[in-house]
Amino acid sequence: MKHFDLLRCPVCGGALSPRENALACPAGHSFDMAREGYVNLLRSSKRGDRMGDSRDSARSRRSFLDKGYYSLLRDALTGLFEGRRGTVLDICCGEGYYTSALSANPMLDVYGFDLSREMVRLASRRGGATCFVANLADIPVADGSFDWAVHLFAPFHEREFARVLKSGGTLYSVVPGSRHLWALKALLYDTPYPNDEELPASSLLRLKDTRKLAAEVTLRSPQDIEEVFRMTPYCYHTSQRDRDKLCATESLTTEIEFIIAAYEKP
Repeated sequence: MKHFDLLRCPVCGGALSPRENALACPAGHSFDMAREGYVNLLRSSKRGDRMGDSRDSARSRRSFLDKGYYSLLRDALTGLFEGRRGTVLDICCGEGYYTSALSANPMLDVYGFDLSREMVRLASRRGGATCFVANLADIPVADGSFDWAVHLFAPFHEREFARVLKSGGTLYSVVPGSRHLWALKALLYDTPYPNDEELPASSLLRLKDTRKLAAEVTLRSPQDIEEVFRMTPYCYHTSQRDRDKLCATESLTTEIEFIIAAYEKP
């Protein structure tokens, strides 16, 4: 079920409430609701579909995740909230794969946002969570409003993360393990390097726990291989000659590794 009481006006900071097909603040700033149920709260004059990930990237990510290759991480995240009741913010939620899994827990009130309008549109269509388009550096939600936040493979903005969490609240931040997608890297590059597993440092949040997840998956088609490649930073730094290797590979068995770091707001 969607709720909007924790959202704030990106212009003046006032509380937002539903008015017909929009959210509006007492000062009169109004933001139209899309038919999928999300709202665009970007302050920039640029449209959300011109910022963040593209439509093709969003659909490719959804297609890959829906095949269950990263169900290990999804199940570990949802398991963190078993028997818990409260509010959760999915930071840079993408197309909503993990957001929707969290919102399937009826004891959680889940919000998710991303810079990409297309990502948020797809996330909202999954149902359950309150989704909105916003910038990571200026999240339009009330101070101290979330019991937990989830942050996967995105820039670490400690000031905003600390601001939106309640005292004693927890941020679960996910980074790739050293050998995450190792076979993909070995296919692309002559000398692949492991990820450094460096966790973000913070003076505002206290690192209290880490957990490593690891498994082996077999990507069953060139399409699946291409889709996961497009989800990685390698997509922007790989020559066409190396990218052509993907098209010639029918299937690929690779390790996947994730580190879940838990940070507490004092």
